[in-house]
Amino acid sequence: MLDATTRSGGTATASPRAAATELLVPVSVPAPVTPVPAPARTGLAVRCTRVLLSPWSRLSLLVTLLAAAASGVLLFEPQNLLAEGWPPQLGGATAALVFAVAYGLCTVAFVPRPLLNLAAGALFGSQLGLGAALGGTVLGAGIAFGLGRILGQDALRPLLRGRLLKAADGQLSRHGLRSMLAARLFPGVPFWAANYCAAVSRMGWLPFLVATALGSVPNTTAYVVAGASASSPTSPVFLIAAAGIALPALGGAVVAWRKRHHLRAR
Repeated sequence: MLDATTRSGGTATASPRAAATELLVPVSVPAPVTPVPAPARTGLAVRCTRVLLSPWSRLSLLVTLLAAAASGVLLFEPQNLLAEGWPPQLGGATAALVFAVAYGLCTVAFVPRPLLNLAAGALFGSQLGLGAALGGTVLGAGIAFGLGRILGQDALRPLLRGRLLKAADGQLSRHGLRSMLAARLFPGVPFWAANYCAAVSRMGWLPFLVATALGSVPNTTAYVVAGASASSPTSPVFLIAAAGIALPALGGAVVAWRKRHHLRAR
């Protein structure tokens, strides 16, 4: 048997046992990795987010925003700025567009629309004033509807338990266009009340905005024309506009009085 080397011919030859020993290379086996469980999503941030996004928190935010807007109107009286033609450096269609935006924001803050409509007619005349007033009406109604839908609907819908409330909700939800058109034409329904009642119902955006635009035309036209012709109160145009304001209001009062006695009889 040969050793690790032979000297014949000057060549070194390895023995089979030594070669087998040299081929054995130690292989390290990695230790098993224990999976780390993900932290449970029950932290303070998650709980605060749930509370802030809850229906009653959103309703509280809506009430706070509306209270702040109403307080701002009482303190700063922005309707006086509109009546004076704010901003004074603008004119024509640009001023009417700015007026329409301010008109919409003021209606969300519960500024009475008749005052804004009279101001629109006095500042821009019948045609441009009517366009600005109607644009502001639709804009303000859309803002109020969106606020009520996003911030108030989830909290208020479970409270619709009375018979009259359920009937009104069903009428607005199933016949949105017709119901809102009647509410806009009837002078006894406050503008803001119709907006938020529609937002709590399941009425769609398109019927609400279309009914608002169409139903607001007669009353808005009468006020805008009256404001445009207020400098000549004895003119036929002003008298017709005044009649267009007074007659629907008188008819609405009569209908409300009759309905009152009808409900008492029940």
